[in-house]
Amino acid sequence: MSTNIDMTPSDFRKTGYQFIDWINDYISNLESYPVLPNVEPGDIKRSLPSSPPEQSEDFDKIISDLNNIIMPGVTHWNHPKFMAYFNSTSSSAGIFAELLSGAFNTNGMVWKSNPASTELEEVTLDWLRQMIGLPEDFWGIIYDLASSSSMHAIIAARENIEGYSIREKGFGGVKDMPRLRLYSSEQAHSSIDKGAILAGVGLEGIRKIPVDDQFRMIPSELERAIKEDRENGWLPFCVVATVGTTSTTSIDPVNEIAVITQKENLWLHVDAAHAGIAAIVPEMQKILKGSEHADSIVVNPHKWMFMPIDISVLFTKRKEILKRAFSLVPEYLKTDEDNEATNFMDYGIQLGRRFRALKLWFVIRYFGREGLIKIIREHLRLAQNLKTLIDGDPHFERLAPVPLSTICFHAVHPKFNDVESLNKFNKELMDRLNNTGEVFLSHTILNGIFTIRIVISGLRTEERHVNEVWDLIKSKYKEMI
Repeated sequence: MSTNIDMTPSDFRKTGYQFIDWINDYISNLESYPVLPNVEPGDIKRSLPSSPPEQSEDFDKIISDLNNIIMPGVTHWNHPKFMAYFNSTSSSAGIFAELLSGAFNTNGMVWKSNPASTELEEVTLDWLRQMIGLPEDFWGIIYDLASSSSMHAIIAARENIEGYSIREKGFGGVKDMPRLRLYSSEQAHSSIDKGAILAGVGLEGIRKIPVDDQFRMIPSELERAIKEDRENGWLPFCVVATVGTTSTTSIDPVNEIAVITQKENLWLHVDAAHAGIAAIVPEMQKILKGSEHADSIVVNPHKWMFMPIDISVLFTKRKEILKRAFSLVPEYLKTDEDNEATNFMDYGIQLGRRFRALKLWFVIRYFGREGLIKIIREHLRLAQNLKTLIDGDPHFERLAPVPLSTICFHAVHPKFNDVESLNKFNKELMDRLNNTGEVFLSHTILNGIFTIRIVISGLRTEERHVNEVWDLIKSKYKEMI
């Protein structure tokens, strides 16, 4: 129980050692925990007091409740068999960076409010730009998540339109002007739609472009849609291409799309939130082919670069447009250094900015480019191995290509001769797998088919874990037949 304003240095050291030991034990024993907790909605809330404590509580009691109340309800994203969604695993270096960020507790809104934060962000983002092979004319900024990065890109694209002055007048001040149209593929992430909503484009202003049999945007369909919309009074202004779609990690033909956007004078935004980091591997830089022609591109280091959530990076060649869209400087935020230093507050909606660049700095320095390449390359190899196993088993069918490390498949059996019953069977198969606590998988729908996804991108995921998951899948399948 504390009687001081804060902990004494000796108490802080003692408690700090407790937490470092706790984290070390947690990471060391991840495989002993069920990946997915066995709880029902409301279980955690019912275990917690309904009102806050009146008196200070000892950290021993807090840690006890952490172990007994919180831990049973945690989904362990760091677990080597967490293979759902797009995995985010934190390395020790990333955890230490988060610890220091909390200790510094700085706000990097302007250069003067934390020069180290601003300049480290500039340097580490240029490192990342080089690592994924983007040209020198791309400038970067850190946001929290890809949803924010894409939203900023879409609003910048809107700001780039001549004659609308939406920043000053709002859409209510736009008279007798065409409605805006944004294009993305049928497989684009839902954050693009949300970004369009926030930009005032509205859901009706989004046109989904059909995809081919590999779930990639069809450029000729994009070109046709733009022509049709112009004839019908719409004003096309932005195209979003995806490198690594959420469902299948398919890669849109960015190079061909860029030819169209340049001809039509449209903003090209590339959503490479998950897949972009794979371009660190030299032979995988091909996935970003054409992105050098984009106006903006998002990549998320927390998705495949082993740092804690959250850190998303927006690279853009149109820095001045981004600033024009968002810069608003009241007197109390003006400094003498404004004309010679970067003030990141000018390039987004947020004023307060955490010291996220520490995570990039720590992780890149700890692993080095070679270390990161080795880990990501191994994930790619493991995915190809699993792809081969699925393709060779008559009880399972792969439903999409495997350009990266996500495998989409479903189980098949002669007695399921209609899509509805087959989908129900696969949903039950996935639920049974997840209910074991040994693995966590997620799903999508492809061409009306319930599709199980396996994502191999966890820092601690090894070949034995992938093999164990495959054996478990086959075992549960046999139990159900």
